[in-house]
Amino acid sequence: MSTNIAPPRTVGFWGTALFPVNGMIGAGIFALPAVLVAAVGDFAPWMMLLGGLLFLPLILTFAWLAGRFDHSGGPILYGEAAFGRFIGFQAGWARYTSAIVTVAANTHVMVTYLAALFPVLDGPLIRPITVTAIIAVLTAINLFGMKKSVGTLGLMTAVKLAPLGLLVVAALFAGTGDIGFALPVFSEAETIILLTYYAFIGFEGVTLPAGEMKQPKRDVPLALVTMLAAVTLLYMAVIWAYLAIAPGAVNDSNALAGAAQEIMGKLGAIAIVTAAAFSIGANNFAGGISLPRMTYGMAERGMLPRWFGYVSPRWLTPSNSILFYGVAGILFGLWEGFEVLAVAGTLTRLVTYLISCAALPVLEKRDGAINVPHALVAGFAFVSSLWVATHADAKAFAVLGGLIVLGTGFYFIAARQAPETPIAEA
Repeated sequence: MSTNIAPPRTVGFWGTALFPVNGMIGAGIFALPAVLVAAVGDFAPWMMLLGGLLFLPLILTFAWLAGRFDHSGGPILYGEAAFGRFIGFQAGWARYTSAIVTVAANTHVMVTYLAALFPVLDGPLIRPITVTAIIAVLTAINLFGMKKSVGTLGLMTAVKLAPLGLLVVAALFAGTGDIGFALPVFSEAETIILLTYYAFIGFEGVTLPAGEMKQPKRDVPLALVTMLAAVTLLYMAVIWAYLAIAPGAVNDSNALAGAAQEIMGKLGAIAIVTAAAFSIGANNFAGGISLPRMTYGMAERGMLPRWFGYVSPRWLTPSNSILFYGVAGILFGLWEGFEVLAVAGTLTRLVTYLISCAALPVLEKRDGAINVPHALVAGFAFVSSLWVATHADAKAFAVLGGLIVLGTGFYFIAARQAPETPIAEA
């Protein structure tokens, strides 16, 4: 099933910027401050600055790649243009399968935060019903058009960031103000570096729905670079506020809520818990917008059955891809054994990063000459991503292998179809 209707380009720069913000800011910002402070003390804010700088080469690589394409698909397009359709498919399929199970896991975490305010939600019967309802509502909103989806995402972003901003402002006026600058002693340097690295993972979602952005070749690279800077500064500010307030619990996943309660009372703690729930929800919703656009792009190129490329004549959205993503997320949310798949999420995402980093110099060489600074930056990003991947356990690699085999089967079924559109390269 297919249609010649294409989703309209309705998203401007600020809508584009919501994707990397919500990709990078999920649950981590509410737990990471206490963990980093426990590990490196007063150096924790500066550790996030180092993390942002270490992540910059990967962001720049994706920004340069995004400036070459204006269709939906992101890493699929990069891998396909450089290495052929099969590698392009694997770049997208690995990312997609990890996300489709992670959305269920993340929604369970979201319900856990909400249960702190409404304990009834943690019941054995009501929890799966709540998970199903949340995913279903977000899927329905996504069906009704990109403008409505981006508007909802903007509202959720405001709800999750406002309490963090209040915490920082409150710390300015009521904090101890005696934070020093001391270089830490790294007892587990790799663990700390990985923590800061993982804090920024998720940015690549902005490249997936590029076909519905007004000026993707301009807006996606600009959004990637500016939002990395903004997210780095936000992390630094929140960790500084945590240090300034100096709560008693120094390594507690709910320590940020404890800090808010200490400085703003019970309402402050409630605000942080609410922000955490909405942060995870917005992270999920951003994926629910971008990932179906990726499978839509894969169907455009004959990598998946054309059913995934169907666009609703009424809503002008890739409705089949959206429904598939939502229903699959609900099914995994009802299955208690999905956690092992989520373990491979970061590893599969790193596969996407590795293929994309390798693609940049190949594409530039085809243009006539390799841009040496670009190649060096992409090379550094490749090596750092490979180093992170070496820390995955055998179970994660086994799950990754199984998912690749499954996807390859779908690929060869769809390969009998001719692609409906050519590769979109500048």
